[in-house]
Amino acid sequence: MHFIMILITLTIAWCLRASWRKPQGSWSLRWRRSLFLFLFPPLLIFMTAIALLFMSPQGQMGGMYTGSISYLLALIYLAFVAISCIKLAFQGWQSVESARNCLLVDVGDRRARLLQTGALFAGQIGFWQPELVVSQGLVQTLSPVHLESVLAHEQGHHYYRDTFWFFWLGWVRFCTAWLPNTEPLWEELLVLRELRADGYAALQVDPLVLAESLLLVVSSSPVLSEICCAALGSSSAGERLEQRIEALLAPPEPTPEAQLQSWHGFLLAFLPLVAVIFHS
Repeated sequence: MHFIMILITLTIAWCLRASWRKPQGSWSLRWRRSLFLFLFPPLLIFMTAIALLFMSPQGQMGGMYTGSISYLLALIYLAFVAISCIKLAFQGWQSVESARNCLLVDVGDRRARLLQTGALFAGQIGFWQPELVVSQGLVQTLSPVHLESVLAHEQGHHYYRDTFWFFWLGWVRFCTAWLPNTEPLWEELLVLRELRADGYAALQVDPLVLAESLLLVVSSSPVLSEICCAALGSSSAGERLEQRIEALLAPPEPTPEAQLQSWHGFLLAFLPLVAVIFHS
C-alpha cells in the first residue's frame, strides 16, 4: 500500500511540473502560478515521506500489509533533504563570512561592504538581515544618480527579504532537480523577484535611470553564487533582461503582498498525513 502512495504522489508531482508553460499575464498571476508549480510537488513528496515515516514499516493499511522497503526509501529521501539543507546553509554561511571580511564604507546614505573588484556589482548577501555589498568598480564608474537607482533596487530586495526566501526556494530546487521544468520555473521566479525589486525602486527613482543602470551593471557583473545573494544583475540574460527593461519603461504595475487565500492550495499537499489515521 505504501508503494501505491509513492507512485500516486510521484505521478501527481511529475504531471503538475510538466504542465508548466511559458508565462503570460500580470506579475501577480505569474508569481502565484510559478510558485505553486515550483513548491507544491516537492511539498507533496515531502509530506508523503513524513507520513510513511510515521506509519513505520510494520502493520496494515486498507487491509494490505506494508513493507520495510517503502519505509527505507522515505528515510533515505528525508536524510537527503536534511543533508542538502545543511550543505546549502554552510555554503551560504561561507558567502556571508566572505562578505563580512570586506571593508565597511558609506555609499550615499547607506552602509555597505566594499568588494575589491573593477567589475560593476551590487547585491544583498545574507539570510534574514542581509548586508549590502557593492564593488569598487561600481562606486567609481556610476554617476551619483545611477548609483542611487542601483541602491534603491537593492533596498527592494532587502524589503522583501529575497535572500532569505530564495535560500529556501534554492533548497527546493536542489532537492527536486529531477522533476521536469525545475530550472525554467527557477529562472521564472528569479526574474519575477527582480521585476518586483525593480518596481520597488521605480517608486523612488526615475525608471529610465534604473534601466540604464541595469544595462551597465549586467554587462559586467561577476558571476556569484545565488545562495543567500540577490543582485541587480541576477537572471538578466537575453529575454529576461528585455522583460525587465520593458517593465521599467511601461506604466508601473502593482505587486501586491501575498494574501492568505493564495496559500490555500498548498494545504492539499498535507493530505498524505491523513493516511496515518488508517494505518494499524
